[in-house]
Amino acid sequence: MSHPTRYMLLTGASRGIGHATVKLFQENGWQIFTVSRQPFSEACLWPSARQSHVQADLSDLSCLDKLIAEVRSRLPNGELHALVNNAGISPKGPQGERLGILASSADDWSRVLNVNLVSTALLARGLFPELKKGQGSIVNVTSIAGSRVHPFAGVAYAASKAGLAALTRELAHEFGPHGIRANAIAPGEIDTAILSPNTASIVERDIPLHRLGTPHEVAEAIHFLCSGHSSYINGSEIHINGGQHV
Repeated sequence: MSHPTRYMLLTGASRGIGHATVKLFQENGWQIFTVSRQPFSEACLWPSARQSHVQADLSDLSCLDKLIAEVRSRLPNGELHALVNNAGISPKGPQGERLGILASSADDWSRVLNVNLVSTALLARGLFPELKKGQGSIVNVTSIAGSRVHPFAGVAYAASKAGLAALTRELAHEFGPHGIRANAIAPGEIDTAILSPNTASIVERDIPLHRLGTPHEVAEAIHFLCSGHSSYINGSEIHINGGQHV
């Protein structure tokens, strides 16, 4: 028996965790709409990638109404079954160093908070009718840096991820009565292009499993939170870091 197509909107899809998430969800029959500030990349080799891509710069909040309208126009039954907020930026200094409070400009703060936090709240608000109709699941990608000072992630990034954890709780509380669940995953050191060159020192010293995580392992957790297997999980944050948080 064929199941009706399920629809997901994923931000930050072009590499790493986002890329692995698209691959896994497509293998499970989902239709995915992807958002990134770049035009469609030929490196995205999954089926229908070009038709499913929506270009939008989440640091510019004025683009969100257009983005939401575009997604709405592509949903055949007005149902959105998953909103995965994976887009995130973490600006660095001229030598690739973390930006602390003294080195972070007002523009740095605005861009990071808009992409990592504020756009997430506005997307959830704008797509609320579709999420309600689809009894959808929201998954926010936070970070281990949201709960401890990290040697490579800067202050604006850390504050945005801590805020995103709080936003997840707020979404769970406010949207839960409408049948929409909201949860977060907090990755640690995952083997992606965004890793700092000095990550090896953390792996041996701080991670009990003594290895990096893989994007596929993170995607599996996202898939679980968007499936019926997690139907009574709401307002949770799952740590995916090999025990680094202990």
